[in-house]
Amino acid sequence: MTEPAPDTAATTAAAAARHAERYGTKPPVRRRWLMVVLGVGVVVAGFAVAYLGFQKYGPKAIETEQLGYVVVDDSTLEVRIKVTRENPRQPVVCFVRAMSRDSAEVGRREVLVPASEHTSVQVRTTVESSTRPSAGDIYGCSEDVPGYLRQP
Repeated sequence: MTEPAPDTAATTAAAAARHAERYGTKPPVRRRWLMVVLGVGVVVAGFAVAYLGFQKYGPKAIETEQLGYVVVDDSTLEVRIKVTRENPRQPVVCFVRAMSRDSAEVGRREVLVPASEHTSVQVRTTVESSTRPSAGDIYGCSEDVPGYLRQP
C-alpha cells in the first residue's frame, strides 16, 4: 500500500512559519518611488542628449562649402569657397589650407569675408604653400575677426 501524498500547501505553510521564526519577517517594500526617480532620470538624460546633439550637429551661425580649387604652380593653390552666415552684416574670417598628397598642411591663409547684403557669398583666394599642393581645404570660419584683417 502506498502512503497518501503529504499536503503540499500545509508543508509550504509550515516551512514559511519555521523560516519566519528563525529569521523574522519584513513587510513588503514598496519601490514605487524608485521607479518614479528612474523615469525622471531617463527623461532628463534624454533632454540632455538632445540638447548636446543640437549644439554639435544643429544649424551653425556660419556654414562653409568648398566650391573647388586649382593648383596654379608648385607653390600656389587657388581656392573657391561659399560662406553662408546668419548675420550677413557681420564680417567673418575663414582659414583656408593647402594640403599635400599625404594630407599634411603645406600652406594656410586667413581670408576676410566682409559684411554684405547677401547671406551667401563666394570668395576666391590664393594660398601660398611650402611644397606642391594637391588639394585645398576650409579649416573653419569665425566671427572673431583679428584687428589686422579689419577694413578701415
